[in-house]
Amino acid sequence: MIDAVPDLHSRQLRAALAVAEYRSFVAAAAGLKVSQPALTRTIKQLEARLGVLLFTRSTREVAVTDAGKEFAALAERLINDLKIGVESVRERASEQRGQIVVASVISLASLVSPRLIADFARRYGGVEIHLREGLQSSVRDDVRSGVADFGVGYLDRLPRLFATERLGEERFHVILPAGHALAAQREIRLRALKDVPLVLLPAESHTRGLLAAAAAAAGITLNYAATANRLPTLYSLVGNGVGVAVLAQSECPRSKDAAVVSRPVVDPCIAAEIGVVRLRERDLSAAAASLLAVIRAGLKEAASGRGERRAPRRKQSLAAAARRRNSAMRR
Repeated sequence: MIDAVPDLHSRQLRAALAVAEYRSFVAAAAGLKVSQPALTRTIKQLEARLGVLLFTRSTREVAVTDAGKEFAALAERLINDLKIGVESVRERASEQRGQIVVASVISLASLVSPRLIADFARRYGGVEIHLREGLQSSVRDDVRSGVADFGVGYLDRLPRLFATERLGEERFHVILPAGHALAAQREIRLRALKDVPLVLLPAESHTRGLLAAAAAAAGITLNYAATANRLPTLYSLVGNGVGVAVLAQSECPRSKDAAVVSRPVVDPCIAAEIGVVRLRERDLSAAAASLLAVIRAGLKEAASGRGERRAPRRKQSLAAAARRRNSAMRR
């Protein structure tokens, strides 16, 4: 079967295309930057190989035969397919080495889990992954400056220079000691936290900002007892009875230690869209796009696995509460 494939070269394909386009050996030779005799020899060799006449020549013009027209269309497709194939091979080769930098909000860093990174590393062993954890503002700055290939964070209030891809929604939960009075409730109303000491991420964190906005919209003054910029420290503060924490669902402790439990916040339900953030004018590298595909698939699997449920309609969302507050302020 392989022996039946004609022995053709890309140089011959380009020569046939040029002559068919220019209808002139002189012009075609100039376009290809070869001599006219060399072009003529190439076309004659091609015709001999194919066993058909592609062009008819006269002293005034070159005419393309029906076979020549069909072959020119085939040559164009073959050359384009070859270009695409070579580019794909080069991109795949570039995936095998280099570094990918992902910036993630602290409270969402677990979305880029060790399992997902391990899955990617098995497929692209030569690529180093650098995960930068920080506040939402740090993620935004890392992506804007080009330090990070893309970020994982909250999607609201981002400038238009960022392109975003929604990957899900995070509901907020209260993390509290199992023996706390509120732990007996399946859901905890925001108003129930009015006089409860809170341990939270720094004031400039997006998570704390969303909680503060929801409390302000509900007319509640929160009691801040302690601040920490690391999740393990927050969990320790909660476990030692300093206060309760409010965090995104993905950051609820997964330990089998029954000393700490989590309950969703309701009335209002506090939720925020999460996803990928990147510069609108910057395309992802082949390796970064591959990692994003792994993360995207992992998040979809996680979402279906935990069966995310939406809050009942009677429970107002943070966005709805904020809109009502802004409307009242305008009036």
